[in-house]
Amino acid sequence: MANKVNGNISGLRNVQIGRLEKLYDTKVDKNEFISHEVLQEISRVSLETKREIAVYINRKGQLVDVSVGDNSTVSLGEVKGRRSSRRLSGIRCIHTHPEGSATLSDVDLTAMDNLNLDAMAAVGVYHDRPSEIHVGLRKNIPVSTNEYSEKCILYGPYSVEGVVGSDLMELVRLMDRQNSAVKSAEYNREDQEKAILIAIQKPGEADEPIRDSLAELAQLARTAGVDVLHRSVQVRLKPDVATYIGKGKVNEAGLQAQVLGANVIIFDNELSPAQQRNLEDLTGVKIIDRTTLILDIFAQRAKTMEGKLQVELAQLNYLLPRLTGKGVELSRLGGGIGTRGPGETKLEVDRRRIRKRISDLNKELEQVKKNRELHRLNRKSVPIPIVSLCGYTNSGKSTLLNKLTNSDVLAEDKLFATLDPTTRKLKLPDSTTVLLSDTVGFINKTPHHLIAAFRATLEEVIESDVLLHVVDTSHCAMANQMESVQRVLADLGVADKPIITVFNKADKIQNNAVTENLKRTVPDSVFISAKTGQGINDLLDALSSAVPSTRVRGTYAIPYHQAAVVASFFDKGQVVGMKYLPDHILITANLDEKMINQVQQFRIRDDSIGEANNV
Repeated sequence: MANKVNGNISGLRNVQIGRLEKLYDTKVDKNEFISHEVLQEISRVSLETKREIAVYINRKGQLVDVSVGDNSTVSLGEVKGRRSSRRLSGIRCIHTHPEGSATLSDVDLTAMDNLNLDAMAAVGVYHDRPSEIHVGLRKNIPVSTNEYSEKCILYGPYSVEGVVGSDLMELVRLMDRQNSAVKSAEYNREDQEKAILIAIQKPGEADEPIRDSLAELAQLARTAGVDVLHRSVQVRLKPDVATYIGKGKVNEAGLQAQVLGANVIIFDNELSPAQQRNLEDLTGVKIIDRTTLILDIFAQRAKTMEGKLQVELAQLNYLLPRLTGKGVELSRLGGGIGTRGPGETKLEVDRRRIRKRISDLNKELEQVKKNRELHRLNRKSVPIPIVSLCGYTNSGKSTLLNKLTNSDVLAEDKLFATLDPTTRKLKLPDSTTVLLSDTVGFINKTPHHLIAAFRATLEEVIESDVLLHVVDTSHCAMANQMESVQRVLADLGVADKPIITVFNKADKIQNNAVTENLKRTVPDSVFISAKTGQGINDLLDALSSAVPSTRVRGTYAIPYHQAAVVASFFDKGQVVGMKYLPDHILITANLDEKMINQVQQFRIRDDSIGEANNV
């Protein structure tokens, strides 16, 4: 806004603010980098207030912004006038360093790069006048370069007369022309998001859980396509209500984002809507939390219509309280002075539409649930036991499904590679056929929005006869991951179902003592490698014992002229004995109800005949 001094003006006298406002009326010659008048005035006010003063000047010589900082920093926001990414913005920034060096800092150069400025200048102020000026200009280089020393050319120190009479503006125009000549392909690429990760550690809390949680957050970020530049931890008794972390840490994070070139800060815990807004206002960087990151990954991974519906529901439930604006107050007032007018605010319209969409999604997912119930009823009419793979994300569930069923389900070394459930048939050593389902992986601090939205998918786990809890034995946080999965299973009400703990990636364990200890402390467990096949037979035997049997043992006499029927006993049942007699083949087998009905005519009801010999 014209004639407005921005930034930290608290404590400034009206006369000082007035002097800075008058700078908007000053025009610098288009061939001058800065005028004596502007340079002297910002230096005097900077000296009087002990604060940094910054001015933005466009190519026409007009001052388009004046900002006030503190004694060591000044916030440099975006200003109008920026052009294509292949051209410089047409804006230069000159700011003071009160009673300090005029040397350009990394933060200064980063700000020039991020804002695509023509130039960045620092003015050292001593006594009552500017002493020296340092100037940085952009080089003609591809935008992929990350070293600021390679992106900038530094000039100076200049005296006041030297900078006013310099040819810096001609150099700026030359650099701009050269930059525009660089191939557009180098500039039109989609920039990868770069992040700083932040977590809170309570006093006395062990370092290892925080380190593991941040490592997992970094893996989530990489899965989402984000490049992690730095990780930071603040020791606090409890999160700050307004900003989650302390004010000093907020300022540090903002400056660090500038220096490193980060464009997003990710917090390891869920932030309140107010905390997110406040942090974005203070740092000038996009702020997201673990929940937002997980939702983004789910949105990328969802392939089926059901998966997309569930992700959208979770996202909208998370977004609704985060809509901001005047409508927040209006929605609470409900009427009266200040609320009447021609119609709803845009925010209220957005809220209404989101609520309507959430209602529609819930109805659609309710229909999905009914359809799944019908499928389950159909399956129960032909009773086939259901076995569900569950476990922490990236523990190897999909790889195990592929190994057991010779499938080609997507299996990647990424978190949440599987989002939509996959079911395959599996024949066990005792000839029992089961349905094996691969489900979405769990994770520490699982967002409640996801648990609620994916309830329809998780019904598969709830309806299972046996659960295979797949564990990444090689992971340093294995115990914590197991606890996270057990908590979710308890929330789903399935903790009392038969569970086989499958310690996967056993081929990576070098210490046999670890294996022996786990065998003693975790009952009903097997050690396998889904990748190499190690221990798969042990798993299948354990599964055969755990799957509830619906078969009945009986003895059958098959005439030789109907001997083709014998093959079905092996295919659809478990043959425990077979004897070749003169008139028929005597078979003893465990069969399910459907198979018994098919071969009922051959069944021998006289138990005195006995069973066939073991095969």
